[in-house]
Amino acid sequence: MPRQIKTSLFLFAFSLIIFIWGLFPGFVLSTYSNGIYPYIATSLRAISSIFPFALGDVLYAVIIILLLIKIIKFFLRVKQTGWQKNDRVIIPFTLLNAFLIFYLSFKILWGLNYSRPSITKQLQISDEKYTLKELIMLGDFFINKVNLLKPKVTHNLKYTIEDVSQKAIANYIELASKNSFFIYKTPSVKSVLNNWAISKIGIEGYYNPLSGEANINMGLPAWLLPFVTCHEMAHQLGVAREDEANLVAYLVGSNSNDLNFQYSVDYNMLRYILFEIRYKAPDDYIDMRNKISPAVLADFKAENEFWAKYDGHMTNYMGQAFDKFLKLNNQDKGIKSYQDIVVWLWNLKKTEVRGLPLTP
Repeated sequence: MPRQIKTSLFLFAFSLIIFIWGLFPGFVLSTYSNGIYPYIATSLRAISSIFPFALGDVLYAVIIILLLIKIIKFFLRVKQTGWQKNDRVIIPFTLLNAFLIFYLSFKILWGLNYSRPSITKQLQISDEKYTLKELIMLGDFFINKVNLLKPKVTHNLKYTIEDVSQKAIANYIELASKNSFFIYKTPSVKSVLNNWAISKIGIEGYYNPLSGEANINMGLPAWLLPFVTCHEMAHQLGVAREDEANLVAYLVGSNSNDLNFQYSVDYNMLRYILFEIRYKAPDDYIDMRNKISPAVLADFKAENEFWAKYDGHMTNYMGQAFDKFLKLNNQDKGIKSYQDIVVWLWNLKKTEVRGLPLTP
């Protein structure tokens, strides 16, 4: 039996164990998310934090280059000597092994966190659905918040990766003193290697499972960066689902003493709420926009202009690919799962919202 087939059998058996493991959310939480993963994550971050650049991006580039070299060598060999007798068996199993190694690496290093129970259970946040009237009230609530915060924030603010990461870390530490869920150790937050390329495909930031780094697109408008940083750091804690990382980022930023962080998370939450209102009640959406202060509207306009500079077909392709990726990892709604944050915001704020009159 060729070596590639033996390797495939071993990798497939191991992959099957990992797959079955992921079918039991409670077991995943106790043994992986709260057991093995914190040691994996802190070890990766301890190593990657030594390097001043995004180590994970470099490692990905090295892997891609090595794969390309291997492919080129194979085709050169075929061109010189032709197909060999065992190629029809060896090549498919070699490709299968590469896929299984990728699957296992992703799942073990971070991906099993997709199978953990919702963090809202740990944080004791209800998922009670809102009515359309309550959604409008929630929108009014956040419009009032951003309208009041905007005049108080720092104008023409320019963050460095050190500035925004250190403040985000301090905010996590502050919240961890109240709830151990937010304990964050061994920081490793980096700027992406190429802001232009990342912006071109429409990415604000990403978590790199290979290095444990939180990578931030520092080319973004300054008022987006605190939220994006807190979001990617949530992924480092093992919060895999996008909607739940949004929730953690909101809780961390809204608990901050830094008004710039408060504005950043409230601004982003308002964006999700307005998106939901626009979808469910277009007429109310127009009324809501008229209640937003000109200064805040200017930020929305500037954000749209920022992304318009990088508009290209790749953004749509990457969006579709990411949607499929999320669906493969227990997020049946795909990219729409980002909107689940609105339900949780309602349950976090419904007591305050119900006690306030609608904005005239």
